[in-house]
Amino acid sequence: MNPSRRSAILSIQYLEGLSYAEVVAARPGLTPVEFVVRGGFPELHEKPDLDGPAFFRSYLTTCLERDVRTLLNVGSLRDFERFVRACALRSAQLLNKAELARDVNVSPPTAAQWLSILEASGQATLLEPWFSNRTKSLVKTPKLYLADSGLLCALLGVRTPEDLHNSPMAGAIWETVVASELRRCLVNSGRTGELYFWREREREVDFVIHRGGRFMLVEAKWTELPEDRDTSNLRRVASQLPKGSVRRMAVICRCANPYPLGSGVEALPLGEAGRLLA
Repeated sequence: MNPSRRSAILSIQYLEGLSYAEVVAARPGLTPVEFVVRGGFPELHEKPDLDGPAFFRSYLTTCLERDVRTLLNVGSLRDFERFVRACALRSAQLLNKAELARDVNVSPPTAAQWLSILEASGQATLLEPWFSNRTKSLVKTPKLYLADSGLLCALLGVRTPEDLHNSPMAGAIWETVVASELRRCLVNSGRTGELYFWREREREVDFVIHRGGRFMLVEAKWTELPEDRDTSNLRRVASQLPKGSVRRMAVICRCANPYPLGSGVEALPLGEAGRLLA
């Protein structure tokens, strides 16, 4: 291979949005809720007076008119925009491609193709369930997340922190931003392929981080004061894993400072997500 060509290939990198810790270091006093509504696009924090909803309208239009037309031949950009909005309504939920296709009135193959475009362009991510048998996990249903909470809020009509507090989607939006924070930290440290979720019958843990036989279990809760019931699934799942294999259990919530919840579980603010993985 030509050395210059090899150098060009190796220089290609995928850049994640800003984390809450990165933003608050530059904008002290920015609350987690304000960050959730604003998202991780650098321009929105470099220019705090920039109209967020207008920025995302322009961003979505640019994405539709430039990237989508380049990546595939979409018959109706309006249908694709409706598809993106339908994905937003399903962020932090198990992916049902047939239902998604039916609601947007497109064929299942078209929905699958459009979803792959959202993944390829960094607009959405799919999180696989954890199974010790990795082949088994590949055929199970993943969870769908939009990659940026600001774009998600814009698509859901959440324009202000007050809107978020009043939104029936607040829990899903919070889980989405926690997913984004954990994924970003892992990607930036070169630890891809370590993040999963746990779902078994009616028991679910939002995030399972696995590395070398060790686990961290994380729940995302839209609350300032987690209760004992918020830790029950963590403890139950930990009891099913090999003894001594669970390193940490945490509830990432809107608390101001970390504190113990008992039974080895800790409450962590959003800005501590990176330290959790250190």
